[in-house]
Amino acid sequence: MKYFQILIVMFLTLTTGQVVAGNTTDQTGQTAPAGFTQTVEENSPSDTAGDNDFEADIFQDDHDHQTDQDNHAMVADPLEGVNRAVFVFNDKLYMYLLKPLATGYSWVVPTVARKSVKNFFYNLVFPLRFVNDLLQGKGEAASMEFCAFFINTTLGFGGLNDFAQKYVGIRLQDEDFGQTLGVYGIGNGIYLVLPVLGPSSLRDAVGRAGTWFIDPINYLQPDLLSWGVWGLEKVNWTSFRIQDYDAFKEASIDPYTAMRNAYIQNRNALVKDVAGAQKWKNRKD
Repeated sequence: MKYFQILIVMFLTLTTGQVVAGNTTDQTGQTAPAGFTQTVEENSPSDTAGDNDFEADIFQDDHDHQTDQDNHAMVADPLEGVNRAVFVFNDKLYMYLLKPLATGYSWVVPTVARKSVKNFFYNLVFPLRFVNDLLQGKGEAASMEFCAFFINTTLGFGGLNDFAQKYVGIRLQDEDFGQTLGVYGIGNGIYLVLPVLGPSSLRDAVGRAGTWFIDPINYLQPDLLSWGVWGLEKVNWTSFRIQDYDAFKEASIDPYTAMRNAYIQNRNALVKDVAGAQKWKNRKD
């Protein structure tokens, strides 16, 4: 009976997307968000120029495009104690491992090469975006994904060059299984902070399982090679955003609460396809 009750609570949490148990939050963990985007431009101009937020970004300030519900996002956080401990662990992991690696990597590897690596990985996970476009009934977006993948794989030398966007004008949106579940009406559920992976929700954690099965990197052998390639992608991506997390923490009274709010707001906006929440892929290589 105990386990049956737990399953009922989890089901209600997922299907309603509202608070079932635990702590709730509104937009109180962040200070002066309006000026935040001006504080993160500490990367070199060559890194930021032509790399204008083609991914959905929880650090971006899209208040002009959010609904009142988004601006006061609420999510159940019954595991706050554990989540905060994992948040501290991830913070230290970033400060003492990922940030130094990304900084050194950006010094050694030229910007043009790092952009090519980023283009390659973005092209590589085409199946993830394509499948979720189909599952969400976005036929036009799915066709654009296929065309971009074909063009970038052939004329773009295996995806190293975003030929489709640069010369054809095809712009893509990020999609994942968590968004697809949201489109189907499944709520965020409880808030989670995953070791190494960062902020999530119960719904997005379930979605990550689908992502794992469709991500080609996970099928590389041996496993050490798969982990190495995954690490390279993370370090390369971070090399373009080294100062963002630091600025985010400095602008927050409580970084944990601010991160929770920003993540849930962003995910809600992505599910609803709120204009401006999903940054169009707009890179000028």
